[in-house]
Amino acid sequence: MGGPTLEMEPVEPQSLKKLSLKSLKRSLDLFSPIHGQFAAPDPESKKIRMSHKINVEYGGIKTAPAQPSGRVDSGAGNQGSAPSNALALTGPADSRNSQKEGAQNALVVGPSLKPKGQNDVGNSGKSTAITSASAPFSERLTTSAIIERIPSKWPRPVWHRPWKNYRVISGHLGWVRSVAFDPSNNWFCTGSADRTIKIWDVASGRLKLTLTGHIEQIRGLAVSSKHTYMFSAGDDKQVKCWDLEQNKVIRSYHGHLSGVYCLALHPTIDILLTGGRDSVCRVWDIRTKMQIFALSGHDNTVCSVFTRPTDPQVVTGSHDTTIKFWDLRYGKTMSTLTHHKKSVRAMAPHPKEQSFASASADNTKKFSLPKGEFLHNMLSQQKTIINTMAVNEDGVMATGGDNGSLWFWDWRSGHNFQQAQTIVQPGSLDSEAGIYALSYDVTGTRLVSCEADKTIKMWKEDETATEQTHPLNFKPPKDIRRF
Repeated sequence: MGGPTLEMEPVEPQSLKKLSLKSLKRSLDLFSPIHGQFAAPDPESKKIRMSHKINVEYGGIKTAPAQPSGRVDSGAGNQGSAPSNALALTGPADSRNSQKEGAQNALVVGPSLKPKGQNDVGNSGKSTAITSASAPFSERLTTSAIIERIPSKWPRPVWHRPWKNYRVISGHLGWVRSVAFDPSNNWFCTGSADRTIKIWDVASGRLKLTLTGHIEQIRGLAVSSKHTYMFSAGDDKQVKCWDLEQNKVIRSYHGHLSGVYCLALHPTIDILLTGGRDSVCRVWDIRTKMQIFALSGHDNTVCSVFTRPTDPQVVTGSHDTTIKFWDLRYGKTMSTLTHHKKSVRAMAPHPKEQSFASASADNTKKFSLPKGEFLHNMLSQQKTIINTMAVNEDGVMATGGDNGSLWFWDWRSGHNFQQAQTIVQPGSLDSEAGIYALSYDVTGTRLVSCEADKTIKMWKEDETATEQTHPLNFKPPKDIRRF
């Protein structure tokens, strides 16, 4: 126990503040020995580094000799100023960066430029100017500041006269569900929920004939341009061929398992197409009454169909939200368009152009033919179930909704230039304002709408309207939604 005792050195009492300051000083000493200054640059290594970087990015570099601080080269003085499209990176931040890295050289990018002094001197007297007057665009530096703003390429709509209702025809005892015009443009026929087909005079609107034979509402009508035949289809699963010389049914086409919702005649071949609630579009030989094909592939009701003389000869729209193109030789699907989110209840091909439009509760869309490329959406949304649509040769498209709205569109641009609202017949409910069928006459100057208030309304252009009285209120869209 008698060994020497170790005496502890007295520890200097330190406050928390003093310890913190000591710790901060130690950190500064470790990480930044010379405060506010940077280490001496190594010009040789910088030159190698920068030349490699520029070579990789721009494929060619020439280094101009460094300029002393504050002096302007006489060559640059003769030139006046740097080229107009030179991009000088000599803002406060850039001059700091060049100071940090010890930028001693001016960089001139472009294979054909000779190194010349630049009069672009930054805060520190050193500059990094990148000039690309003769370099192709792909080799230039691009920033958001120099990107050219592209003006809207959206086509300006053609001015159309507004349409007005000039005649209301009453006669049916139920909802009017379908309409078709005679190719001679003398009469048109309408099919109704009262199970009759009525034929009306186009000029006067007088009733010419009433045909009975269906036992349910008639949803589809078509008049042949080659024969004296009219075709009808309805919820009673029946498809009938009427001889208009004898005013009676001469053929019936049996095969549908449920109601038939749409009907179309091929323009060049003697075949008939019908689509219905059995999710199938059936192809019939008109003369033999034989079913040629059952075009199956849809998962829900086929509610719209149109035909063309060239491929795709059959196009169908369905409640399963898809549009299908069919190969008529093999009865197979050529392609399926899945752009819509809701049932495709109406489609209309343009009478002249190779394109068609389809309408759904989500949007009205335009597609090209024969490939079916999506072109664009119409620029407004009708925000209702669209039951029917029609297009004339002047590029006026009409769409009829469940709420009685009849909207007119410019085909080329998709601009909605008129929003009409049908007026229900006195005694009908406001909820009976639905439009179920639309058709232009052969000339495209009259429009017939078939409605839920049991009337047929006829529309024509307002002849008194001018561009001054009804100006075009159009703003090109800023962004176009693809779907």
